[in-house]
Amino acid sequence: MKLLLTSGGVSNPSIAAALVELLGKPIAESTALIIPTAIHPFPGGAGMAWEAISGTASGPLAGLGWKSLGVLELTALPTIRRESWVPMLQEADALLVWGGDVLYLCHWMRESGLADLLPTLEQTVYVGVSAGSIAVTPYNCDAAFDRQLVPDGSDMGVDAERALGLVDFTLYPHLDDPDMADTARDSIAAWAAGIPVPTYAIDDATAIRVVDGAVDVVSEGRWERFDPASEG
Repeated sequence: MKLLLTSGGVSNPSIAAALVELLGKPIAESTALIIPTAIHPFPGGAGMAWEAISGTASGPLAGLGWKSLGVLELTALPTIRRESWVPMLQEADALLVWGGDVLYLCHWMRESGLADLLPTLEQTVYVGVSAGSIAVTPYNCDAAFDRQLVPDGSDMGVDAERALGLVDFTLYPHLDDPDMADTARDSIAAWAAGIPVPTYAIDDATAIRVVDGAVDVVSEGRWERFDPASEG
């Protein structure tokens, strides 16, 4: 799978060009599925899910002019036959994974079977936004916040710090967002100091591109890499 991990969507020409390069053809000739699942636990999540699907949300993604766009709702998948959705997933050029609650998203990626399928989608471009990007890394930087949204009596919060681990680095989006105190550079550095893999802190004008394990940064904004202490 080819990955384009963003903080704020396909927000500028550089990230858009990277997406087209990964697709190998124009967006207007490409098919996509969008996963809005992560936004459901938030207050007002139903409305925010619609904004993501309709392309009216602030992070450009669904509204980029895809040839076709379908909705893959992960919470529904365990209740339907796999042949009803797996071929559609395998045929899509891009999988668009919206932001929200990392813990909830990872839970339903596992429960639905999508987590096991992702490594097999060699030609698919995975485009993450915020939580959708964090989910494929080993560690969840939003674990403390996400635990607050776990329903009473649920054990979903167990191991909230761990995400899917499909790449060998982790990600902290929304660098220096004035509305998110935890995204200040020094706060991210303190969190990254306890993580045994490299951490990329990226703002909403930046993306991380991964192809065959090779990682590079696409940016018209600010980003910083924090390496584990053992690496100096």
